[in-house]
This record gives sequence, C-alpha cells and structure tokens, in this order.
Amino acid sequence: MKSDLTKHLIEFSKTVLISERRRTLEIIAVLLTAMGKFIFMDHLNWRLPYVVVAILAWSIYVYCRASKEKGILKYWGFRTDNFKKATKFIVPFVFVAVSSFFIIGWYQDTLNVTWHVLPLLLTYPIWGSIQQFLTIGLIAGNLNHLRVHKLIVVILTAILFSIVHYPSMWLMFGTFILALFYGYMYLKVKNIYVMGICHGWLGALFYYTVVNQDPFQDIFMNYFT
Repeated sequence: MKSDLTKHLIEFSKTVLISERRRTLEIIAVLLTAMGKFIFMDHLNWRLPYVVVAILAWSIYVYCRASKEKGILKYWGFRTDNFKKATKFIVPFVFVAVSSFFIIGWYQDTLNVTWHVLPLLLTYPIWGSIQQFLTIGLIAGNLNHLRVHKLIVVILTAILFSIVHYPSMWLMFGTFILALFYGYMYLKVKNIYVMGICHGWLGALFYYTVVNQDPFQDIFMNYFT
C-alpha cells in the first residue's frame, strides 16, 4: 500500500508538472534568503526588518503560486487533512526535546524563562512556518524530486538549516537535530502547520532555557527604548 505522501504526490503530479528549472530556481532563492540572514541579521543587526521582509516575500510567492496552480499548497504541506496524524507523530519528539531543554538549562544554570517567552510563543510559529516551508517544502521537496537519495536529502537539509544558525553552537546543534527529525517526518507525514508551530514553540523555549538569550528583548524591545 502506498504511503499517504506517495499517494498525494501522484495525485498532484497529474494536475501540475513542476519543471526542474523552477525547482532549481526555488532552491537558489532559498539559499539567497539564508545568505541574507548573515548580512542583515548578523552583520547589520536588522533582525526584525529581515524577518518581516522574508515572511512577506515568501508569503506573496506562496499566494501567487496557489492562485495559479491547484493543489500546490497541499503538495507543499499546507494542509489540514493530516493535522491530527502529524500532531501525534511529533508529540513524542516535542516531549523529549522540551525535557532536554530544561535539564540542560538546569545543569548549566541558563534557565531564564520570563514573560517575554509568551509573545514569542504566539509570533515565532509564523516565522517557524516560513522556515519549514523553505527547508522542507522547497529544499527537501525539490531535491527529492530531482532524484537525490532520500537519506542525502535529509542530511543536506539538516546541514543547511544548522549552518544558517551560525555562530551559536547550541543553535546549530539544536536545529541540526530538529531538521533531521523534520526530514524524517517529511517522508512520513508532511504538514507545514504542525512543523511550524512546533518549530516556533521549541525555538522560543530553547532560547530561554539553553541558549540563555532573550530574542524578544533583542528584536522588539530595542525599537521602543
């Protein structure tokens, strides 16, 4: 019996044929977005403008493609029909991850969970969903259809996602593990909504327990002080 993902890919391929040229251009666009992080976030410290522009630009791209190509959203993973299945799949990983965060934070004395985490829990999933769309929907998805071996797809995606979070070693390690799991999840049940929400929540908690940083202060409060 074919997996749900395989069935959907066959169904989508009957209605929309994505050229290899478009797939390659999408991968290049994602890599350029990743490079922008080092320029605008790390070098120029334009963290909020960069995130806002990236979200808007890629949201417009998703909207334009969806308005022209029926089924593209579901193909990418913007779907609700498998939301419950994806949630059940990811819950054990989330439990282990959060438990590990607090254990590591307690051990290295970096637990600093303040009320600042609350707005991040609400807003970070938006950015998390875009990141998962770029890494899973476009990088992993396109590489997979360009006949790259599935194991290589998962590893390359994890390495790329980790490198983007340089120079924080903790963030590089954490995002590498996250991307490995999400790459595996992509092959089983792809749902950008579930991945994005969990990415946002795990990312927010990771900052305040393991990394000992306050991204809310760094990104938002500096604009009001």
